[in-house]
Amino acid sequence: MAPSSSSSPSSPERRIDAAEGYLMLEMPEQALRELRVVEARVGSEDMLQTSIARLRGEAYRLQRDYAEGVRQFLAAQSDAPEDLEVSIGLAWCLKRTDRLEEAIDVMMSAYQFHEDEPIVLYNLACYFALASNKVQSLSWLGRAIRMEGSLRDLVIDETDFDGLRHDADFQLIVSDR
Repeated sequence: MAPSSSSSPSSPERRIDAAEGYLMLEMPEQALRELRVVEARVGSEDMLQTSIARLRGEAYRLQRDYAEGVRQFLAAQSDAPEDLEVSIGLAWCLKRTDRLEEAIDVMMSAYQFHEDEPIVLYNLACYFALASNKVQSLSWLGRAIRMEGSLRDLVIDETDFDGLRHDADFQLIVSDR
């Protein structure tokens, strides 16, 4: 019996898995190479296009090509607006292309789908801190830390909060009490 195409070493699904592996190893060039092979084999209408666009966005994010990352994540988001990985990647790249308000909008939309995900609230706190909106930043940060106390450890190295570091309300929220 011949193996199915999904178990073939060069099947699109295996190539996508390989691309994900390369991204975990922070090898974006290799991931993009795998994705080019997949795209050459599947049609532009294929269901895999959302995954391909998301993974490309991640690869370009790792390469610090944030403008291209935005383009790829937007393509993925058009088919999967509720995908949290896409929203986080898109907002990350938008922030780094000086489109902070759009990054906030993306994360606010993500919150509509993922209100129980502390990382969404944490990212909103970061972006509002960068936008010099102390009240919103501290509100989101306090809620995020109440949901997931370990996020407090991220605050130490998070430069997004540098403008609030010496604020008494900020210190109260991030203290271990």
